[in-house]
Amino acid sequence: MPQSSLRQSPPLLRERLADAVHASRLALTSPDARRGFLVSAFAGLFLALIGAFGSDQAPLPLRLVYWVGLCLAGAVVGTGVSQLIGRDGRADARPWLYGSLVAIGITLPFTVVVWLVTELMFHGPPRLQALPVYLAPVFIVTAGMTGLNFLVQRRPPETHAAALGAPAPRFLERLPPRLRGAQVRAVEAQDHYLRLHTSKGDDLILMRLSDAIAELEGIEGAQTHRSWWVARDAVEDARRGDGRATLTLQGGVEAPVSRAYAKALREAGWF
Repeated sequence: MPQSSLRQSPPLLRERLADAVHASRLALTSPDARRGFLVSAFAGLFLALIGAFGSDQAPLPLRLVYWVGLCLAGAVVGTGVSQLIGRDGRADARPWLYGSLVAIGITLPFTVVVWLVTELMFHGPPRLQALPVYLAPVFIVTAGMTGLNFLVQRRPPETHAAALGAPAPRFLERLPPRLRGAQVRAVEAQDHYLRLHTSKGDDLILMRLSDAIAELEGIEGAQTHRSWWVARDAVEDARRGDGRATLTLQGGVEAPVSRAYAKALREAGWF
């Protein structure tokens, strides 16, 4: 893009692009990025071995270079697109929306890359009329890779301790009268209700867990299971068995940890 056009772009857009580029550089060296690149490399190896999308006519070494190289390049582009879109809770609260935005954001520019590489490697000079043909295959592979990386890098929805002077979490206003002033230790989803585990006992309220987690911001904690949110200060012990983990909370309540969230919680020092 010419410098004159960039200077004329809105300041907010320039700031967002600069932030995305800076965040992408940091993200490329993160543990999540390394796992993503590993997933991409294995996906490229698989696509090369099966000769996906008619590439089986090419020699295996050429297919390996082609597919592994493209998948790794796609992972780099995906990191930048993810940072540009911004997570903003979409990856956990609205995974389909976030995944769709990322897949579309990667597909549009990366189709040109795949077109150029494929044409030069297998057909000679790039044929402009062939460009639209690559759009659907690139989207299919990109959507699959986005889904795989989401599963590998999935993190539990978290809440954070309030800053000094910040108002109390909105959720505390929902406590039944007999539980007012109690420490919230955990929130457990039971059908359409939530069971509140507190220092003054437990009770039920009618509410969705996702809405409760949003209002629990101000108390450090995390969703440990699709049916549980746990306050970090309430955890007294943890045990693992049969590939699963269970947190023992103050008062003897036991909260399960799902396999989907176990790795992220373990890396965060929960157990």
